[in-house]
Amino acid sequence: MTETIKWWQKAVVYQVYPRSFQDANGDGIGDLQGIEQRLDYIKKLGADVVWLNPVYASPDKDNGYDISDYEDINAKFGTMADFDRLLAKAHDKGIKILMDLVVNHTSDQHKWFIESRSSKDNDKRDFYIWRDPVDGHEPNNWGSFFSGPAWKFDEATGQYYLHLFVEGQPDLNWVNPKVRQSVFDMMNFWVDKGIDGFRMDVISLISKPDGLPDGEVPEGGEYGNSDKAVANGPHVHEYLQEMRQQVLNRADMMTVGEASGVDIENAVKYANQDNSELNMVFQFEHMGLDNNPNPALGKWYDKKVSLVDLKENLSKWQNDLAGKAWNSLYWDNHDQPRAVSRYGDDRPEYRVVSAKMVATLLHFMQGTPYVYQGEEIGMTNAYNLQRDDFDDVEIKNAFKYLIDKDHLTDEATMLKYVHAKGRDNARTPMQWDDSKNAGFTTGTPWLKMNDYYDTINAKAALADLNSTFYYYQKLIRLRHELPIITTGTYELLDPEDEQVYAYRRVGQNESLLVINNFTSETLTRDYHVPDNASVLISNYEDDALTTLRPYEAKVYRFDK
Repeated sequence: MTETIKWWQKAVVYQVYPRSFQDANGDGIGDLQGIEQRLDYIKKLGADVVWLNPVYASPDKDNGYDISDYEDINAKFGTMADFDRLLAKAHDKGIKILMDLVVNHTSDQHKWFIESRSSKDNDKRDFYIWRDPVDGHEPNNWGSFFSGPAWKFDEATGQYYLHLFVEGQPDLNWVNPKVRQSVFDMMNFWVDKGIDGFRMDVISLISKPDGLPDGEVPEGGEYGNSDKAVANGPHVHEYLQEMRQQVLNRADMMTVGEASGVDIENAVKYANQDNSELNMVFQFEHMGLDNNPNPALGKWYDKKVSLVDLKENLSKWQNDLAGKAWNSLYWDNHDQPRAVSRYGDDRPEYRVVSAKMVATLLHFMQGTPYVYQGEEIGMTNAYNLQRDDFDDVEIKNAFKYLIDKDHLTDEATMLKYVHAKGRDNARTPMQWDDSKNAGFTTGTPWLKMNDYYDTINAKAALADLNSTFYYYQKLIRLRHELPIITTGTYELLDPEDEQVYAYRRVGQNESLLVINNFTSETLTRDYHVPDNASVLISNYEDDALTTLRPYEAKVYRFDK
């Protein structure tokens, strides 16, 4: 089996959100030169790949996910020369670069859309999804992922265009072969530059259902669920197989598809081991386990996930993809709150130990782990941000539609929900040290800093050998060194235990036992650890055997 392991199966990816990572020119916005300055930090951590969130030209209606020119760099981040130098420097250090590919939609300021909306007979009209009004209103009932309708009426031509996200993000019409060819040509522009792969934004949404039928309206909601209506559409696998032939087979690339609404059956198609489409997908089932029980409020909630539910879901993906497709492993990213706040305990006395526990649970599973900037130093949610401080369009729209318009809950409750689940929790600038603005910028940060940077920062983490940074460094090193982490089978223990998540990884000649106390209580559990077992890694300095201390995590290694 070891001979067939692909490089990306043993790799660990470090995600960089450029505008919040490091500002090199003092304008308050992170940039490419700033990332270049911090490559040695990423190298020290041990990550193999950097996934860059979009750095393309954009009016920033959705922080760069609305692209106006795929072959140019956002001036806020620098120039193409800066990008070329960053790519070369990363490669010199043995770090690969994964670009964010956003091709479900463009910006409404992209030249394709400017032409498309200019008239009904323009040759780019069919690059996007235009429809006549139905009885004087939208063509169907789909809602935007960011609240409100998914259709925008265009006065000039008397038709609606589809935007599953913000108004400034019109959806491309992938049925049109010219659209697909234009996308593949653009991707090849970046492949020719020498990038190492693509993370593909909402790639499961590119094939819309024939006839664009209405979606199911959640109880208490106003619009149809467009995710359920659109995800994994009728031609998505054909399109990705075409992409594989036209682009991805040209180099030894890593590909991961963000696959909203994906199930096991589709994941096996997207990430099949025959290499016909992608290497792996991001699935979101575990991200929805702590959603609001009121479907009209969607993700907005502040209750902790049930550990039994979490075990059941993660185990399903471990077992049902085994031998068929590859998993991606993640807790947080630019769209999710901070892992230690969501799954651990960010109170000062438990933050470090629980951050290590949450990391242990994930990093010993089968799949490719993703570490989001700041996760490795235990950065927390930003409880100091108030309604006027938020930048994220999803948060702003949630207040606008769910509170001001629909009165689904009160503002104080909504603020608690945003502090638990809002995307700006992950987007506050990286905390490098305890100086003003955490060493992120000499100017005014584009988004308010998290208040905790004086104690939670990279400088302090690097000075403390027991910090979360060095724990992540060891987790990454173990993945590189031990084939069992990549190839071993997965066995969940005690699925109904509401306090401890324990599982085994079983290899040809050895086994690992991974034990994680998800509570602040001291517990007793006996997993019948063999006498020849040794502790491979732990977030406590000693082994209390069957006693599990608050948020204790430990991994035993023993002969099979």
